[in-house]
Amino acid sequence: MDGRPSTLAEFTRWTGERYGPEPALRYRAAAPDGGWRTRTYAELAAESQAVGRALLGLGVAAGERVAVLAQTRPQWTYTHFGVLAAGAVLVPVYPTAGEEELAWVLADSEAVVVVCDDEAQRERVEALRGKLPALRAVELMDGLPSLHRAPEAELSARAAAVTPEADASIVYTSGTTGLPKGCRLTHGNLGAVQDATLPLVRGGPGDSTYLYLPLAHLLAQLIQFTTLLEGGELCYYGGRIEDVLAELGTVRPTHLPSVPRLFEKLHSVVLSLAESREGGREGFEEAVRIGVLAAQGRLPDSLRAAHEAAEESLYAPVRGAFGGRLKWALTGGAPIAPATLDFLRACGIAVFEGYGMTESGGVISLNHPDAVRYGTVGRPVAGCEVRIGADGEVLARGPMVFPGYHANRAATQEALDAQGWLHTGDLGELDADGYLRITGRKKELIITSAGKNLTPTEVEFAVQRSRCVSRAVLIGDRRPHPVALITLDAEEIAAWAAREGIDAGPDPAAHPAVRALVEGAVEEANATVSRPARIRAFHILPEDFSIAAGTLTPTLKLRRAAVAQRYAAEIERLYGE
Repeated sequence: MDGRPSTLAEFTRWTGERYGPEPALRYRAAAPDGGWRTRTYAELAAESQAVGRALLGLGVAAGERVAVLAQTRPQWTYTHFGVLAAGAVLVPVYPTAGEEELAWVLADSEAVVVVCDDEAQRERVEALRGKLPALRAVELMDGLPSLHRAPEAELSARAAAVTPEADASIVYTSGTTGLPKGCRLTHGNLGAVQDATLPLVRGGPGDSTYLYLPLAHLLAQLIQFTTLLEGGELCYYGGRIEDVLAELGTVRPTHLPSVPRLFEKLHSVVLSLAESREGGREGFEEAVRIGVLAAQGRLPDSLRAAHEAAEESLYAPVRGAFGGRLKWALTGGAPIAPATLDFLRACGIAVFEGYGMTESGGVISLNHPDAVRYGTVGRPVAGCEVRIGADGEVLARGPMVFPGYHANRAATQEALDAQGWLHTGDLGELDADGYLRITGRKKELIITSAGKNLTPTEVEFAVQRSRCVSRAVLIGDRRPHPVALITLDAEEIAAWAAREGIDAGPDPAAHPAVRALVEGAVEEANATVSRPARIRAFHILPEDFSIAAGTLTPTLKLRRAAVAQRYAAEIERLYGE
C-alpha cells in the first residue's frame, strides 16, 4: 500500500491521517447502557499517542518490554499501538494464565511495566513483585492516558527511530508441554505478513471485522493490523462468549476470524432444529448437498426448485445468523469438520482455512477466494517457501519467520537451521498444485510396543465428527494398542436425551444409552483408519478438558502430557480391562 510506514511504531499516526473521521473501532458500552459505541481513526491515533507518551513518562526506554494482561477490548488496542509508538516491545499475556505461567512470562521477558485490565489482575502482578526484579510499574489500562505524559515531539522522535529489524513483540507460545518460550517478532516480520496477506484478505472502508479471539494471541493481532491498515472497522465482542452468535446478527460483519468450534457449534444447532422438523436429518443433508452443487456451479435444472426452497428455509436464515454481510471467514489452529465446511459453503458462507505458527509470524499458508482447496490449509503465501523434510516435517522460510526465542539460544538452534528453515514440528504433505495438508505433530506420534507409528489426530478427529463428542484423546505410546479418553458435548447430549426421552441424570457419562451412543461414534471412526490405529477401549470422562484444569492451552490446544497425568488411573484401568 503506497506510503505505508516501514514500522508499526507509526501505524496509528499514518492510519489517523489517511482515514481520519472514518469509523475505526466499535464496542459495547459498559452496563447498564450496553449500547454500541464507535471511535474514529483520528480518535484511535489520539488515544494510542496518549498511551505512548504516558509510557515515556514512566521512563520506558526503547527496546524495553511492556506486558499487557487484559481481555480483548479497545483499550488493549490503544495500549498495543502506544507501546509500539514508544519504541518498546509488547509482551501479551493471556488473562487466564496461571500464577506459574504469569510469573515466568513477566520474569523471562524482563518486563519493566505491566498494564492490567483491572484491580484483580494488578493485585496478581503485585503479589509476584519479589520474583520480578526488572518490574518498575504496574498500571491499570484505563488509567494510562491520565498519567504524566512526555512531550509529543519526544514520542514522534522515538517512533521515527524504530527500524524494521527492531523487536515489536515477544509472544509466548502457549505451549502444550513445559513453560512457554518467548518468540521474538520484529517490525519487519509483521510487515512481511501484511505484505503477503493484504492482497488475499480483501477489505476496506465500509467493511467490518468481528473480533472475539483473545488479543494476547498473534492471530487476533494480525487481524487487527489488517483491518485497520485497510480502513475497515474493528468490532469487539461484548466480553461474553455465550453472546457471540447473538452479537454477530447485530454487528453484521463482513469479516470473521474464528476457531472451528464456533462454526461447528452453529452447524450442530441448525442440524438439531432440522431433526425436529418435517424432513428431519435426511432433508437437511439433501439441502446441503444441493447447496454445495450450486456453490460449485454444478446445479442441474432438475434441482433448481429444491434449491430455491432451501434458500428460504435454510441458506438465507444461516447467512442471517452471521448478520447477512459476511464475505470472508478465516479459521485455523485446528482442523474443521468437513461436514461443517460443506454446510457453510451450501449456505453461501465462505470459510477459508489457513496455517501458521507464532514463529512464522502467524502465517505460512492460506486459502483465499482466488485459490481454495477444501481439506488443505492453502498454498504458501507470497514470500514464504515451504518444503517437506525427509521425515515428513513441514519446513518454512521467508521474511515473516522470527529471528529466534528470547534468551533461549538452544531452543532457537533447534527451531531454525543454518539455512534459515523453520522446523515447524508439524507433519504435512504438498499436493501437485502446491496446496499444503497438515497430517499431525511430530512430537505427538504414537509408537506402540509393536513398533507401529500412529498419528493420533486422524482417529481423534474422526471420533469428534460425532456431535455428542467434544474431545477424543488417543493413548498408546509404548503400549500394546490404542485406547481413548472421550469427553461429551454437554449441550448436544442434553438435546439428544430430550429428543430420545432419556433421563441422563447428573452424570450422563455413566448412562448406558450415552455410552452406546459414543460407542457408535468410535466404531464409525475405527472404520476409517488402519487396523493398528483403531481404538480398542475407551473411557468417557465426567468433565470436559479446560484451560482452568490445565488440560487445554489458552488457545484451546490439547495438553496431552497433562491429560495423561491427570487421568493416569483411568488409562491404567483401560489397559487392565
